[in-house]
Amino acid sequence: MASKITQVVKRTGAVVPFNPERITNAIYRAAVAVGGRDRSVAERLTQQVVAILERNTTPGHIPHVEEIQDIVEKVLIEAGHARTAKAYILYRAERARLRGEKSAQAQRTSTNIPYRKIYEVLNWAVDHSLHTVGHLNERIARGEFPDIVRESDEVYEKDVATAAEMIRERQGEVKIVIVAGPSSSGKTTTTIKLGQRLAAAGLSLVALNVDNYFFDLELHPRDEFGDYDFETPQALDLALINEHLVRLLAGEEVKIPFYDFRTGRRTLDVTPMRVGPQDIILIDSLHGLYADMTRDVADERKFRLYIETLLQMKDERGEFIRWTDLRLMRRMVRDAQFRGYDPEQTLLHWHYVRSSELRNIIPHVNTADYIINSALPYELPIMRARLMGHFEQWAEKYADDPQRVDACIRARRVRDLLRAVTAVEDDSPIPPYSLLREFIGGSGYEY
Repeated sequence: MASKITQVVKRTGAVVPFNPERITNAIYRAAVAVGGRDRSVAERLTQQVVAILERNTTPGHIPHVEEIQDIVEKVLIEAGHARTAKAYILYRAERARLRGEKSAQAQRTSTNIPYRKIYEVLNWAVDHSLHTVGHLNERIARGEFPDIVRESDEVYEKDVATAAEMIRERQGEVKIVIVAGPSSSGKTTTTIKLGQRLAAAGLSLVALNVDNYFFDLELHPRDEFGDYDFETPQALDLALINEHLVRLLAGEEVKIPFYDFRTGRRTLDVTPMRVGPQDIILIDSLHGLYADMTRDVADERKFRLYIETLLQMKDERGEFIRWTDLRLMRRMVRDAQFRGYDPEQTLLHWHYVRSSELRNIIPHVNTADYIINSALPYELPIMRARLMGHFEQWAEKYADDPQRVDACIRARRVRDLLRAVTAVEDDSPIPPYSLLREFIGGSGYEY
């Protein structure tokens, strides 16, 4: 019997004939990936998909390919084919990611994270029913928020442990460990945790705070609103950092400058520093992968660690949540709590943050020796409780302001995301040594 559905809308917007055989092929491909070989099962499942599609499609509506794929996932899960459903979800996500790589230069640039790492994170998310906002909400509704916290922290800690072991295996060769990543990716907490693990392994660590190498604030350019662009690597005295590292590795003493963030001024030659032959210099820096910072240090003497919020979760529209939006929310709550910044200031400044990341950080990700995922699925319900009202207000405030288009776009996107998330007011299940405590407060670490 012929299907009542005759056409389908592709992702490009093109309208093409509807062919149920394509659904059967997709289901069968997923089944083969997990060891299944019975095509007749795929055919029967396809009939269920088509039946639901016909029942849900109103006269005159041409279904979109994403609508069909959502129904396929639902049918597979409800029919008890969990492993096939997982394979189908992962394949679908992979295709979406590959399409994104081709869509625009900014998106192509942002995919410098090796796909193997992305796949590992997505695989974990599917296994823990945290790959969509809907699944996250369902787990929260079942009272599983503490479990989500525990599971998320465990996989992050495993990443840190892996990085520490890689460094330990290169003991004697590695003399500088660089912890790099974009704003609010969790570099500070990760650096502390990494340092603890390396110290427990008998490695001697000496921290170099490159924030002291900032040029005076008055030397940075300002926009028409008086906002300083201090997000670029050129805000740091890269030549002096490079010189000091070379001299330190040669056994010399250097004098580290001191930067006063209250006055925005730097004083040179303040703190003496020398490292011993068994010491490893530990650097936590936004621009740690930027070549000029360590240009004259041989690559084999460096271990470069990159951190990013690689959340693999789809919103209610079926789109992957943007990593930059997670970090924006983190920075808002941290800056408001610890630096006295209005969250609105963070939103208005974020275009500097993002443009600098795309130019100066992300293009160098492929030089990293290891990548840590610092995204924590449970941060979304926590941020919903803290920031929802702000984003609703900003989305309206900047709707008709041609000078704040970037702020409006971000405010609307995050507002729409948070609207779909179940809020969690009580953060007591989050332990004091969780990475998220770096941003929301209550950490057992001193920053």
